[in-house]
Amino acid sequence: MPYKSFDEINQKIREGKAVVVTAGEIKEIVAEKGPEQAAREVDVVTTATFGPMCSSGAFLNFGHSEPPIRMSKVWLNDVPAYAGVAAVDAFIGATELSETKGFEYGGAHVIQDLVAGKKVKLRAESYGTDCYPRKEIETWISKETLNQAYLFNPRNAYQNYGAATNSSDRVLHTYMGTLLPGYGNVNYSTTGELSPLLNDPYYRTIGIGTRVFLCGAQGYVAWQGTQHNPLRERAKNGVPIGSAGTLALIGDLKEMDPRFLRAATFPGYGVTLFVGVGIPIPVLDEDMAFFLGVRDEDIYTNVYDYAVPSRSRPALARVSYRELRSGAIYLNGRRVRTAPLSSVRIAREIAALLKDWIASGRFLLQQPIEPLPTSTRFKTLDLDGPVATDEAGGAREPAGREVVAASCGVGLEEHGICGAEPGLPWAECEARAAERGMRGARPGVLGSEDEGANPIGPACVDCGACTAVCPTGALTISSPDWTLAYRPEACNRCGLCVEACPVRAIDRGLLSISAPNAAEPECESRAVAKSGSWAGVGDAASAEAGATAKKAAGAAENSGARR
Repeated sequence: MPYKSFDEINQKIREGKAVVVTAGEIKEIVAEKGPEQAAREVDVVTTATFGPMCSSGAFLNFGHSEPPIRMSKVWLNDVPAYAGVAAVDAFIGATELSETKGFEYGGAHVIQDLVAGKKVKLRAESYGTDCYPRKEIETWISKETLNQAYLFNPRNAYQNYGAATNSSDRVLHTYMGTLLPGYGNVNYSTTGELSPLLNDPYYRTIGIGTRVFLCGAQGYVAWQGTQHNPLRERAKNGVPIGSAGTLALIGDLKEMDPRFLRAATFPGYGVTLFVGVGIPIPVLDEDMAFFLGVRDEDIYTNVYDYAVPSRSRPALARVSYRELRSGAIYLNGRRVRTAPLSSVRIAREIAALLKDWIASGRFLLQQPIEPLPTSTRFKTLDLDGPVATDEAGGAREPAGREVVAASCGVGLEEHGICGAEPGLPWAECEARAAERGMRGARPGVLGSEDEGANPIGPACVDCGACTAVCPTGALTISSPDWTLAYRPEACNRCGLCVEACPVRAIDRGLLSISAPNAAEPECESRAVAKSGSWAGVGDAASAEAGATAKKAAGAAENSGARR
C-alpha cells in the first residue's frame, strides 16, 4: 500500500475530507477489514488518556511590581513555588504541599484554581537589591493578570505501567492508591488500548513537536519525558510490558478546561494532578494500522508487590489489561479484585472531542521535528555514601501508615490495627490510632430524611480508586461505559471509599442518608484478623471470604461485643 504523508492528510483535513475515528473505533475496523483496508479507509485515529500524572507543573510570570522585587521565595495559596528562575518567574510543581493544609491542598490545586479562573494569593520575599529594592509582597493573581502561564509537564502519558498489590499485613498508601493487606486488591493505571503510546509503540508518529490535546487546549510534545525507557521488554506485537516511553508536554494554561485537569490527593501519599492528554495518530500505512488495532487483551503488564520497599519490587504475575478490566485476577490461585486509577470515560470524551476538532479543521497534525529516542537506557541512582540503617544494621524501611478500617471491637487487636482492648469505645480507639499516625474510617450521620441522596458528587472523575477498597461491592466500575455505579442497598457505610477517593468526591454523611436502613457495619477488621487477608471480605464471588466474615461476625455477636 502507498505511504500517506502528514501533508496529504492535513490537506484532507483542510478540505473537510479526512476520515477520523477514535482509538476505540479503529479496533473494530481493523478486526473486521484488516490492517491494509483500514489504512486505506482511515486517515487519523485519536488516542487519549486521563489519569494521575505527578510529574506536572506550571511556569508563571507575575509581572513587575512598583517598586520592583526579585522574588527569591514564593508561595501560592501557601504552597511553595520554585523562584530560582528569574525576578518574577516561578514554577509550581503539582505535588508540592501547602504549608498550612498539608495533603488537602497542593500545587495541583493551585493549578486547577488558576485554570478555573479563581484568584490565588501570591506571597513573595526577597533579600532586596539596588535594582530590585522591594523585600516582600502579598497580593492576588489570576490567569487574567499573569503575563504567561503555561503547563510544563516533564513526564506524562506513560507507555504502559505496572500494576500494584500488597502482600504485607498492613494497609499501604501509595501513588498507586490504597493497597489493602494480604493481596487485598490490585490497582492499575493507563487507559489500555486507548492510550497514545500504546497505539504507536515505536514512536513512528509521536515525537518532539507533535501537536496534542492537553487539558482542553492545544499543546505540544516538548521533549522525551523524564524516565523515558524505550528498551523495556516488549511483546511480539511491539507493545512494551510495563513502563517504557514518556512524554514531556507543554501547553497554554490560560486556554485549558478544568474538566480535563483535576487536582487529587492520594491518602497517606500526597497530592497529584489528573491530566487529560489526547494525541492524533496518522494512519500512514498498513503497519501503522496494525499497531492501532491493538486491544486490551494484547497489552500486558506485571503486578508488583509494593510491600517490598525497593526500586526492584518482585513481579508476582503478568496479566493483560483485559484481565485487569474484568474486575478480578488470580494471584497464587486466589481471586483478587482489581481497580483502575485512570478514567476510561473521560479518555473517551477526550478522544471524541479531538476527533471533532480534526474533522472540523480546527486541529491539524504536526509532523515531529525530531523522533523520540529509541535506545536510551534507564539509569538508577546508586548511593556512594552511607545508607540509612535501623538499629540492627539493616536497611531502614520507610515507615508505612496503617488505617483504622472500621469501628473497634473484639478481634481488632488481632490484626494489629491499633492494638486496642476488646470493646474499647470508639473515641478512645480513634485517639490511640491518631497517636500512631493512623486515620479513622467511621460512618458519618447527617440526620436528613433525604433517602434519595447520592454520596457520589459531581467532582467524581470515574477513576475507580474507591472500588478498590469497597468491602461490599456497593461501588463498582466496569464496561461498557466505565462510569462509577453506587448501590445503596449493598453499602455498609464503612467510609473507606471516602478516604480512598483522590478528588474528594464522596460525601461521608450522604453514605448514611442514601442507605438509612443498612445494617450497622460489622467490623471488617475482625474478618481480616481471622482470614489474614482483605482479598475477599464482602466479595460475593468469594465463598471462602464470605464464610470467614460470617464466622467472625457470629463470634462477635456471641461474645456480646458492641461497636
